[in-house]
Amino acid sequence: MIDRILKLIKGTPDTQIPDSKPDQLRLAVAALLIEAACRDDDFEQEERYAIESLVADKFKLSKEETHTLIEGAHAAQKNSSQLYGFTRGMVERMEYEERLHLIEMLWDVAYADGVLDPNEDALIRRIAGLIYVTDQDRGAARRRVMQRRAIN
Repeated sequence: MIDRILKLIKGTPDTQIPDSKPDQLRLAVAALLIEAACRDDDFEQEERYAIESLVADKFKLSKEETHTLIEGAHAAQKNSSQLYGFTRGMVERMEYEERLHLIEMLWDVAYADGVLDPNEDALIRRIAGLIYVTDQDRGAARRRVMQRRAIN
């Protein structure tokens, strides 16, 4: 898996990766989480820990695989100027509940430092729209995260 992620990041043209769709999806999810963490111009350690935990749990990854995925996603996120590249295909490849879980993961990252920046809020609203998660469900996901983190 690590080799496939590295090949995806590098964009190696001579490699056709037969199982690349799961890796591309993992990379896209991790990149969106990193985008949320960086949206307030400060990628704090709490946010990095939250992303590591969320990604490892969601994809059942080892510590090394998690680190490799996050490094690759961070590189992909830095090199991208659009969210569409990361959200493209999620609607077809993820069930609604999985997309809703992604929104909840984004809220977890946004609240990891204890403060929701308006830019983080706007980003999550935008991503939810791109992956067809309703405003009602987006708000419910936010409330669940706030309750879990004991934020008023």
